[in-house]
Amino acid sequence: MSHLEPEAKIFACSQSVYLAEKIAEQYGIPLGKITMSKYSDGEFQPSYEESIRGLRVFIVCSTFPTADNLMEMLLMIDAAKRASARHITAVIPYFGWARQDRKDKPRVPIGAKLVANLLDAAGATRVMTMDLHADQIQGFFEKPVDHLFASTIFLPYVKSLGLDNLTIASPDMGGSKRAYAYSKFLESDVVICYKQRKEANIIDTMELIGEVKGKNVILVDDMIDTGGTLAKAADLMIEKGALSVRAICTHAILSGDAYEKIENSKLLELIVTDSIPLKKESKKIRVLSCAPLFAEVMHMVHHNNSISGKFIM
Repeated sequence: MSHLEPEAKIFACSQSVYLAEKIAEQYGIPLGKITMSKYSDGEFQPSYEESIRGLRVFIVCSTFPTADNLMEMLLMIDAAKRASARHITAVIPYFGWARQDRKDKPRVPIGAKLVANLLDAAGATRVMTMDLHADQIQGFFEKPVDHLFASTIFLPYVKSLGLDNLTIASPDMGGSKRAYAYSKFLESDVVICYKQRKEANIIDTMELIGEVKGKNVILVDDMIDTGGTLAKAADLMIEKGALSVRAICTHAILSGDAYEKIENSKLLELIVTDSIPLKKESKKIRVLSCAPLFAEVMHMVHHNNSISGKFIM
């Protein structure tokens, strides 16, 4: 090891060990050792069981609910700072609270900004994440942000399907930019679903902008929560004459009865990453690992190499 280049070590929060182990294996180093002390009231305290003085530390943690995941990451960042780590990179495959990126009504928080402030205050010197719900969240940070795109993972798979009459679809107006980016790369048409909600997670009406008759459709979104939007969109497209409907969603939140909705929908396949662990298996859900992407970019960051080659759209 050169004295000019600190060694890199990878650690994981409790709920992200499954992914961090794969990242560490791809990177070529063992996953770092941590112990977690817990008090009877639920309070917990992480402890690094190996020296990290002067090293580059990657802390892998998807901050999906509960808030314990976020709190655990903040404590691990603080511990790394106090243990004299030289660089502390918060690797957040799924950035929780990203849907709270603005005030959409009076007297509500901007949760994504608050999380950014907390990570900065804890001592993170860099943030690495994937498919933020809104690109502008990068601007909430005062530290460098490596915002990766799961298109690097999904596009090769889509091309391997060899689908004729391919059409890319966005399940809502907000995802149109992402859909157009996919369609440009795949040289396909685009359709947009226009939906109106009664309240959060409940769709009132949905209409289709574009033609899907005789097409193989792929819906593209950054996350799937209750599954209501995608299930309704897939059913609508089949009614409009689509030959098949698949969906690509980076983050498989899949809360409530989402699995049942997916199983009972006209979706042929749901393709997701392992940024969030699946709660149960489903014959309709295919998981593509994001571990190779993160491991490669982490290696590039550690050696101060450009990562622009990992952005294929």
